[in-house]
Amino acid sequence: MRRDVFQAIADPTRRAIITLIALQAMTPNALSEHFETSRQAVSKHIKILIECELVKQDHQGREIYYQLNANKMKEIDTWLEQFRKIWETRFNQLDQVLLTLKNKKS
Repeated sequence: MRRDVFQAIADPTRRAIITLIALQAMTPNALSEHFETSRQAVSKHIKILIECELVKQDHQGREIYYQLNANKMKEIDTWLEQFRKIWETRFNQLDQVLLTLKNKKS
């Protein structure tokens, strides 16, 4: 089943996993140490992240290391960009209103 990246980042545990592996590749055991859930629960979250292609596996001997697929994160950034422009415009308008109010008081 192909999952959507937005479905993956909707869960706080998966967002935390993404944050952890963005800093360095980690094994499932190393990841599960950061959560109060079972290793199996963390593995299910990792599986979803892999299905969404947000996480890649790197086999090193008997160990599997999970690392962030930064290119897939661009899909999220591209979607957010449209809102970023709206927010910036509104903040600039608010700055102008505040400046006008300040000048009227002076």
